Amino acid sequence: MTGATTGDDGPIYLDYAASTPLDPAVAAGLAELLTATAGWANPSAGHAAGRRAMALVNAAAARLAALLNCDARQLVFTSGATESNNLAIQGAAAYRAARGRHLVTLRTEHRAVTDVFRALEKRGYDVTWLSPRPDGRLDPGALEAALRPDTQLVSAMHVNNETGVIQDIAAIGRLCHANGTLLHVDAAQSFGKLPIDLAALPVDFLSATAHKIYGPKGVGVLYVSGRAGAHVEPLMFGGGQQRGLRPGTLPAWLIAGFGLAAELAAGRMAADHARLGELQDRLWHGIRDLPGLRRNGSAEYGFPGILNVSAAGVEGESLLLDLEPLCVAAGSACNSRDRSPSGVLRALGLTDAEARSAIRFSFGRRTTLREIDIAARRYRDAVLRLRALSPAVLPPGPPPARESVG
Repeated sequence: MTGATTGDDGPIYLDYAASTPLDPAVAAGLAELLTATAGWANPSAGHAAGRRAMALVNAAAARLAALLNCDARQLVFTSGATESNNLAIQGAAAYRAARGRHLVTLRTEHRAVTDVFRALEKRGYDVTWLSPRPDGRLDPGALEAALRPDTQLVSAMHVNNETGVIQDIAAIGRLCHANGTLLHVDAAQSFGKLPIDLAALPVDFLSATAHKIYGPKGVGVLYVSGRAGAHVEPLMFGGGQQRGLRPGTLPAWLIAGFGLAAELAAGRMAADHARLGELQDRLWHGIRDLPGLRRNGSAEYGFPGILNVSAAGVEGESLLLDLEPLCVAAGSACNSRDRSPSGVLRALGLTDAEARSAIRFSFGRRTTLREIDIAARRYRDAVLRLRALSPAVLPPGPPPARESVG
């Protein structure tokens, strides 16, 4: 956040799952490219400036491919993970419609996935909606039971954007491929943060975006495997760029920034992961003894950059306002202004009241231990203050915080 401070009175940004600040090295690279010919020339042009622009695109694709361990030719650049999800799900469903119109996904997916499946239902597709276990992890047996001979596509998020729960993509993919079904993975929250080896994982489509890994907004990527049958029908037409799968003039400078952010993420992934774990542990231990507190999602199978908690006797919107100047989320960023309880948390078995009281803290490279200590103190004070004003009655005694462990 520009101008953010770490003092008690200044904003403290703890919403990295929604978006991350530009890495200084990425910002410097983008500033240079904004006025350079290679940055603004059309990569489709055959002249020298166009070739330089295309060289930037190819170099970025190589950096992304190195991070994913795939062929750069299998990557399609998009405007972000939402477009990548739409292209993968709608495109694969249309391409395979003659074979079958049954699709499977989880109730805990991001709206950039669930809304696509709801739209497909209106077009006559048969969608099976799976609920995970209370810890947020999908039961492989439930998926196996849902698969049918006419099941063409399964979509499963790698890291949940609200709870941080990590799905077993390898196990899900094996079940899909054994059934002749394709697997799409929304990796917006895991790309550049967790190891992803597409040469080994049974994944057919994978979506990612730059602004979750300290890159620019407005650019994403879709991986399309070379497996037989793994193909998508385009959503748009005109120009023929990117093998006709996603036409339009490529934003060379944004793509170059994405590539640089991916290269930086690859070099510091292990260190970032360890530090995020330290930050999460510090915050959790600073608030866990609050009566009526619940940790949402799996502590064992969770990404350390996200901590989601519910507090009995408070309402999330009021809590969000009382927590200012903490920049946190009630639900996901794309759904934060919707007053209905989180569908993700309801799918985990939370009541409407528990889901409405949920707050998501998410951490990043700029987060300091001092900010975490301030956040813990402000959260405790806000919960106790709102409970004092609320007519809700907590159960007697201070029960230990509940924690979902997979």
